Amino acid sequence: MRATIALLIALLASTVVLSQDRPTIAAQPNSIFVGADGKFEANPDTAVMQFNISAQEGTSREAYDRASKAAEQVRQILRSNGIEPKAAEIGYFSLQPVYDYKTAKRKLVGYQVNANVSLKLKDFSKVAPIVQQLADTDVTENQSLNYTLEDMDAAKTKAVEDAYRRARESAAALARSAGRTLGELSYASVDTFENVRPMPMARTMMKMNVAGAAAAPTEEFTPQTISVTAHVNALFNLK
Repeated sequence: MRATIALLIALLASTVVLSQDRPTIAAQPNSIFVGADGKFEANPDTAVMQFNISAQEGTSREAYDRASKAAEQVRQILRSNGIEPKAAEIGYFSLQPVYDYKTAKRKLVGYQVNANVSLKLKDFSKVAPIVQQLADTDVTENQSLNYTLEDMDAAKTKAVEDAYRRARESAAALARSAGRTLGELSYASVDTFENVRPMPMARTMMKMNVAGAAAAPTEEFTPQTISVTAHVNALFNLK
């Protein structure tokens, strides 16, 4: 009877390994090999704001000067919210000519400066005021806001714990069904995954002339959670 049970368990283990493309484990007599998925929903810990500083003028010098003034306005907004300007990061900076192609021969009509700025915030209470103040100016465009999780290790640990609990429960249930007792863990492998949600295309935010009466678009909403999953393969001995 025990030899039959060991054979069935070995066949089951082989099927699981092949179907999920997991590492091949040499099934031993009096052992159970199981796989299980676990998940942990983590609250985001970082708000990522991105926007462009853009200016166009007739000459390259005028465009550069206007962009510099716009950048200073952004720095003042950050300082007024207790944020050092150096916390913001420049992704790219470009100064290039702008042409009119309506005629056969292109015509130079000016110069354009573009700079991409990214800002990470841990204090979510500052998000709404900054979003509103940037929208109230005419120096930024293509504003976007995204929430993410930077402390990913803690969330992965929780997902692994959930996956292992499920794997052990499945193995224990199978062992009881066979009239056996689950023993100690002999082998385990772990894979973790972050379910990255697709980023929406940045939308240009219209200038809002508000005097504190209207709430910012982000106020009172809860940031979307970050889902982290894990898969655990575990080999247990049988008593």
